[in-house]
This record gives sequence, C-alpha cells and structure tokens, in this order.
Amino acid sequence: MSDLLNSLLDDARLWRGHRQLATEPTPEHTGFATLDKELGGLGWPRGALSECLLDGPGIGELQLVLPLLQRMTKRQQCVFWVNPPFTPYAPALARADVDLGQVVLVRTENQPDLLWTLENCLRSQATGLVLAWPDSLAARDIRRLQLAAEAGQSICILFRSRQEACQSSPAALRLELVPDDRLGLKVNILKRRGGWPGQGCRLAMAARVQQDVTEASTVIHGPWPDHQSG
Repeated sequence: MSDLLNSLLDDARLWRGHRQLATEPTPEHTGFATLDKELGGLGWPRGALSECLLDGPGIGELQLVLPLLQRMTKRQQCVFWVNPPFTPYAPALARADVDLGQVVLVRTENQPDLLWTLENCLRSQATGLVLAWPDSLAARDIRRLQLAAEAGQSICILFRSRQEACQSSPAALRLELVPDDRLGLKVNILKRRGGWPGQGCRLAMAARVQQDVTEASTVIHGPWPDHQSG
C-alpha cells in the first residue's frame, strides 16, 4: 500500500496544492508579469488544455496570447488556428513580429472533423500551440484532447463561451475574460493547476495592436458559415 501511495505522490500530474513537484514542464510565461504572478509563475501549462471563457470575440483575447504566438513562431513551431470566428489579419500579425510561415489556419466541417483535427495537431511534434474556437465540447471530448496535448507536450487554448464557466472541465487552466474600459482586459482565474481559483488581474493591452484589430474589422469577411450546413 505504501509503495502505491509513493508512486502516486511521485506523479507530477497529481494535484498537491502548494506542494506541487518541481518536475512540471518548464513554464510558458504569458508575457504579462501581473498575470504570471497570479498563476504562480506557471503561465500557460504545457501538455495540457487551457480555456479562455468570454462573451464574444474581439475583446482583447488575441492580445492576451500574442506574446505566446511570437515566441512559438520564432522557435519555428507551428501555431494552428482552428475555426476562428474571423479570418486572422496577416498584416497585423506580421507587424506584431509573428512569423506567418508558422501560422496554419484550419477549417472543419463538423464535430468529428474538429476533434480529429485537434487531436492530430496536438500530438504532432511540430506543433507548439493550438488555438481553437469550438462551438461546443462535451467533458469526454475535452478529456480526449487533454490526452492528446499530454502526448505531444503542446499548448492548447480553447476559446469558449462564458456560459461554460458553470460547467466543470478537466482543463488545467480556466480564465474568464471580461473587457475593462480602464486598461483593456480583466482576467479572472476560475481554475489553475497547483493553486486555488479566485484570483484576478487587469491587463493593459498595447495601443498599436488594438488599432490593428480595429483596422482588421474593415477587411474581414467572417464569421465562418454554419459548419452544420451543407
């Protein structure tokens, strides 16, 4: 019995409150010192799913992941955008120092295709980051994607409705995103690995990137058509 207990305690995936083992993967910082502090210095968890819950697109969620986009593409790791609500604006990303050669846009026709795509992207050794906008996901689907992220040691960020906040999720990190008139974005931590929820912070977003988003709205032809049609 003691051997079994010791083996469980040696598993870094076991949550041990503030006594989490130092065998966790190297943290992938968010690029925002205030948020990193609230996340215990762990940033975006590698080999795991993160969820950003928001009321709708365009509130600053892309600025939140921009530092991660920059680092991943500079490392020559692929960044997959799966079913984004609008077409990514390439000139804005290029001006923000994102290597467009590492950015891959994927559109899927139905839920099975979506899950297959996400699983294969997450398991690929070429993948650094997967950004996905699923219409809906069952808990079993999220667990399935979690296993794929663990296998590939990649980072996956799911952008989902704030209405999902009341539902349990196996994701390692859950952030609620709310627009903030004073700074740009308010981030509430609903769940994080190795710590308690309830913390939050306000993040200032760069004015230049925000202007790019405004400019992009004049050339975007989204949102995507209904994936269930046809």
